[in-house]
Amino acid sequence: MKKVRPYPQAVISQKAARALKAGHPWVFEGEVKAILPSPADGREGVNGDMVDLVEENGTWQGAGLVSMASKIRVRLVSRNANDRFDEGFWHRRLQWAWQHRKVTMGARALPGCEPDTNCCRVVFSEADGLPGLIVDRYEDVLVAQVGTVGMERLKGTLLPLLVHVLREDGQEIRGVYERNDSPARAKDGLPLQKGWFDLSGTDLSLPTPESARVMVRENGIAFDLDVENSQKTGFFLDQKYNRRAVRQIAGGRRVLDCFCHVGPFGLNAAAGGAGFVRCVDVSQTAIDLARENARINRLDANMGFTCANVLEYLPQLAHDRQLLRDEGGPFDLIVLDPPAFTKSRGTVQHAIKGYREINEAAMHLLPRGGYLATCSCSHFMTRDLLARAISEAAHAANVQLKQVEERQQAPDHPILWGVPETHYLDFFIFQVV
Repeated sequence: MKKVRPYPQAVISQKAARALKAGHPWVFEGEVKAILPSPADGREGVNGDMVDLVEENGTWQGAGLVSMASKIRVRLVSRNANDRFDEGFWHRRLQWAWQHRKVTMGARALPGCEPDTNCCRVVFSEADGLPGLIVDRYEDVLVAQVGTVGMERLKGTLLPLLVHVLREDGQEIRGVYERNDSPARAKDGLPLQKGWFDLSGTDLSLPTPESARVMVRENGIAFDLDVENSQKTGFFLDQKYNRRAVRQIAGGRRVLDCFCHVGPFGLNAAAGGAGFVRCVDVSQTAIDLARENARINRLDANMGFTCANVLEYLPQLAHDRQLLRDEGGPFDLIVLDPPAFTKSRGTVQHAIKGYREINEAAMHLLPRGGYLATCSCSHFMTRDLLARAISEAAHAANVQLKQVEERQQAPDHPILWGVPETHYLDFFIFQVV
């Protein structure tokens, strides 16, 4: 590089440089050999700073945000040496993120229903060039998760800018709620916190909303969400089109929705004309919310709700025919949407066993010609590992599977090639033959 840049420099190893050239945006703690002062003014790098990434021979590889307490020491933001990280730069990034949602989801709404962009992930961290920031939209409320010290320092710029970007496009936003209560923040030395982001002092002059409850619609179905206390940011938006796929095959079927959370798969099945839907979750709070959502949508007449541990519940149904009838069975469509069984490489083998067991239990319950919708939401449980677990389950259950569909997360959670961490959801629909 011939230009003298104003940023401190992180000197990185050859291994890190190769990874960056291959497209991965992370530099790990052991790959940073030194952090040097800015060559322009001698300014020392501090936690959360933008730093240039340079090899020992001086070759520039990009610029990113440094996290002194994290094993992921630098997260790449730009590979363009002409970028200047001012308000205009971040405004463009946010515009590109919103434009992607409009292009990939703007024309896919069900007839007579709300636009699919009314509830969607607007910012997906590295996949949108904003590492450490996640923002979900729920109608007129944004819910933000800030996971890195760099984004913590920038959020005062980014969150008001995002509201501006949406308002410039005619989207009404009344507030931004921060769900910074994930334990992952501790990896960056950040405190846990949640509450409304103060927009009253910005040029937006928005008052703080009184309630964190939001009535939203997805696929034409209403959900009463509590963005303050629900899991993640309030809802699992990544399954939007997978729920629609289940809805399309649910007509006239008796459906068992396992790990139902607040009922989105079950409600989509009911809206698709299912003869009966049983929703099951280990959380009584989730079951109560699912029941209320069914009532709101006037779908409760053909739905039932059970608080139970699915891992125990499915074998019980297989061995107790009276219980199966009491629960609304026999079922000819079963949905398995479990939480991530693994969050590290070290527990993948245990997770494979778990996925194999629940899928085998579901297959024992299904008749020939029945349907199974099953998925995994952990990037450590790769597509091939999940497929292997399902195949082994089918062998153990002595059934053959006819694949109907193979799907992934919705496009508002874009998969960035070269960054396997952004591909975390795999979803299959099979017919048992």
